[in-house]
Amino acid sequence: MKVLKTEIHNGIAVLTMNRPEVFNALDRSLLIELSNTMEALGLDRRIRGVVVTGEGKAFCCGGDLKWIDRQGKNYAKTFYDLVGEFNRCVSNIRMMPKPCVAAINGLAAGGGMSLALACDFRVMDASASFMQAYTSRGLSIDGGGTFSLPRLVGLSRALEIVAFDDMIDAKKAVSWGLVTEVVNEGESKQGAIRLIERMKKIPLSSFGVSKGLIYESCQTPFDMQLKKEQIMLAVCADKKEGREGIAAFLEKRNPVFT
Repeated sequence: MKVLKTEIHNGIAVLTMNRPEVFNALDRSLLIELSNTMEALGLDRRIRGVVVTGEGKAFCCGGDLKWIDRQGKNYAKTFYDLVGEFNRCVSNIRMMPKPCVAAINGLAAGGGMSLALACDFRVMDASASFMQAYTSRGLSIDGGGTFSLPRLVGLSRALEIVAFDDMIDAKKAVSWGLVTEVVNEGESKQGAIRLIERMKKIPLSSFGVSKGLIYESCQTPFDMQLKKEQIMLAVCADKKEGREGIAAFLEKRNPVFT
């Protein structure tokens, strides 16, 4: 059985984590598949967006602690190696010059929550939920969660989530800014596809450059960010999409992007 299923819908890749018997827990094989597939899709010019979801009742319950325990009692090495693969996966999502949307069909806990937060957008079933799930097990957050969380909800709320590890339902998740949209039960995947389809009027190259600049701004000094914006705007303006957008404005018509 494939641990990761890939389907293509009109240029949108849907990746389904396929370990429902363990609530799509992350072991080495699943993380390698996710990492490699994200990298390949990021380079595939036929793909204009990626959706990540889970098979069965959960999105992803986090790291597979039973799998980790079976590797021996050297937890430090096992976690270190596993998180290295997780880091490669979330880096590929962030570097991908196209949108990546998490379709949260059920519980997203631990690494599953970090994976969802690493995506550009999140669409959540009304019955789904988040749980930080690290500190209540004596662990610390990985998968870029400590980077994403305070930037989405603010420093104080991020610390609240770390300190109390309460369940976060869909209503609270959207009000806190953790998700883009809450949809009816069982509709998160279609909702995520619709979100990407709404971006058809935006050239993928423009989105990709802007996405990269936004994420880089989190760790770049202001003056350096200004220079990056200056350079990339000049690059975009000289591409066919930029030239078409300018021409359409001057000619008072809608742009036609290919």
